[in-house]
Amino acid sequence: MKTKTINLRLSADAAEMYESASAEEKRKPEALVSSRLREAARHRARGQSLEEIMSELSRNARERGLTLEKLDDILNEEQPISCTQRVSHQ
Repeated sequence: MKTKTINLRLSADAAEMYESASAEEKRKPEALVSSRLREAARHRARGQSLEEIMSELSRNARERGLTLEKLDDILNEEQPISCTQRVSHQ
């Protein structure tokens, strides 16, 4: 997969955690953000704003049972995962 580097504003503590993570640990949140932005691009093609898209994605994740604790567990797992292993499409 072709990749491109972008800048994201994060809270200071989140940025520090990311910066101190190993390359392997960094791949998980990168994959999660990449997956969500690809999904957002599909929604944007339907005319939704990025804010509307992100709200919808958050709502869908909560409806499917994703909590901050579960997300934290996913991001802190030792084994690499693919996004398709965690996302259930309804």
